[in-house]
Order: sequence, then structure tokens, then C-alpha cells
Amino acid sequence: MQTVRDVMTTNVDFCTPLDNVFEVATKMKDLDVGAIPIVENGELLGMITDRDLVVRGIAEKHPGSNPVTNVMSDHLVTIGPDTSIAEASHLMSEHQVRRLPVVENGHLVGIVSLGDLAVRDYSDDQAGDALSDISEK
Repeated sequence: MQTVRDVMTTNVDFCTPLDNVFEVATKMKDLDVGAIPIVENGELLGMITDRDLVVRGIAEKHPGSNPVTNVMSDHLVTIGPDTSIAEASHLMSEHQVRRLPVVENGHLVGIVSLGDLAVRDYSDDQAGDALSDISEK
């Protein structure tokens, strides 16, 4: 059985609660990613997606100096590294998310995305099924 550990991205860059939304947006641009975890002392506190920046930041007319804690999502669905890929796909579909932070002993150890599942032969079409389910709802 293939697990999340086999496909997750482990070299995850992050921001801290001391950063502002401009710094997060710049990091997203520089790294060409759509989400940045917010971490303090290794512990995952939240995530900011490019959509969060638009909906909770720009559309609310908050300045770039707005703290990340005002924009981040802090009620996260997470997964452990030893969870099966099938369960990861199911969680993504059920919770309508394209990325799951991977947490072990309270600390962020990686992120698994639909893309991670889709480009691996491990998924047996599970990434496609999850994406279809996410897109339908």
C-alpha cells in the first residue's frame, strides 16, 4: 500500500504569524505555488491560499501590511504521512480541498496535493476521481 509519505512534497517553504500578506504573496510568486503554510516553532497554525489573498485580503480592501493571521485559514484538514493515498484522495474530495498539510507529532512534515497524486502511478485514478468530486460540488 502506497502512503502519503511516498508522494508528498517534503521541502515545504512557509511563513510565520509575524509575516504580512504582501510577504506571503511575494513568496507564492517566487516559488510559483498557490498555498503557503503558516508555521510557528514547527507547528502548523494555518494556510493561506491565493484565493484567501483575493477573498479575505484584496476584496476586503486590506493593505499588504495586513497580518497573515487575519487572512489565513486556521480550521484545517490535515493528514498523517502513513495514511493511504486512497484516504488522502477521499479526504480531499470530502472536504473540497486540493492540498492537505501532512502533520506528524504536531509538526508540519509535508504537503500532499492533487498534483502529487496525479503524477504518480500510485493513485489508480484516485486523483482524477477526487478532482471530479471537488469540481462538482
